[in-house]
Amino acid sequence: MLVIVGMVITLGAILSGYLMEHGNVAMLVNIPEFVILGGCAIGSLVVSSPPAVIKLIIGSISTVFGKGGAEKHEYLELLSLLFIVFSKVRKEGLISIEQDVEDPSKSAIFTKYKSVLENKKAMGFICDNLKVIITTNMPPHELSDLLEIDIEANAHEALLPSQSISKVGDSMPGFGIVAAVLGVVVTMGKINEPPEVLGHSIGSALVGTFLGILMAYGFFGPVSTNLELKAKEGEVYFQVIKASLVAFVGGAAPQIAVESGRRAIPNSERPSFAELEEAIRK
Repeated sequence: MLVIVGMVITLGAILSGYLMEHGNVAMLVNIPEFVILGGCAIGSLVVSSPPAVIKLIIGSISTVFGKGGAEKHEYLELLSLLFIVFSKVRKEGLISIEQDVEDPSKSAIFTKYKSVLENKKAMGFICDNLKVIITTNMPPHELSDLLEIDIEANAHEALLPSQSISKVGDSMPGFGIVAAVLGVVVTMGKINEPPEVLGHSIGSALVGTFLGILMAYGFFGPVSTNLELKAKEGEVYFQVIKASLVAFVGGAAPQIAVESGRRAIPNSERPSFAELEEAIRK
């Protein structure tokens, strides 16, 4: 929602200032310039991005208009889930959670926490690493390194759409100049026309430069930054899981293990010690 508000503010400020100078809005609605710029943007994206990256970009577009990282209640659900898993392991042994991690959708534990279960990447991260803990006797520091490798791989993939869109945005002013030059070429073919015809043609050519710069700094750049920040916010969720798992494997009690995870949450969304304790008690 805030993304749409920001775009409206950007366009509103530009059009308001333009109208204050008695500009003709119809001059800005130049379809050929939109075709040139839009085609160049899509074409350069296709050329520069492998199919897998294009698929990631398409999948990430909807997230631009969605919320950012996890909220406090989602972190509480995650920590509560981990506490129950750790407690079951302490009481019944590692084998007791084998069926839960093999098929979380049928697990009596995981199905209680919808926000965690619906996060497919996080569920894969939790279950894969619990399987490692069940089947190996990996020391905490080695488990920490393994989890960090997994997190870095996910973070790299999550940042690819942002990086690709940023590079296309950087090229938009250049594409605007291309559109403007083409407009000048068209204008030169009308050199014998009256001044008002030439003025209109030159104005249309300059619209290309204007649109290229506007799209670069008003839309592509902000969208790229939005995706980058959301990718980094998503990484925090995995860091919380990592901190909890490593602490538990290191011998910490379940409540201390999830407290380690709580400390990895940014202050803006971090539940208090009392809130976590209350969630665990429930």
